[in-house]
Amino acid sequence: MTFTLTDEYIELTKLLKVLDLVDSGGQAKLLIEENHVFRNGTLETRKRAKILKGEQIRVGDVIIDIN
Repeated sequence: MTFTLTDEYIELTKLLKVLDLVDSGGQAKLLIEENHVFRNGTLETRKRAKILKGEQIRVGDVIIDIN
């Protein structure tokens, strides 16, 4: 899956919602708290992490390339 940034960055919880991987911000936060989200191969625990172009996010089996 690919996501194209239109701004400088997007917060992690917003990215998960925009891509319809979760139904709410609460679900996004829960995924992050339960260690299901990886950023560039490293566990990401910050809900408001600023995701930038060139990064890769993995949520379970879903891989998101940020352009």
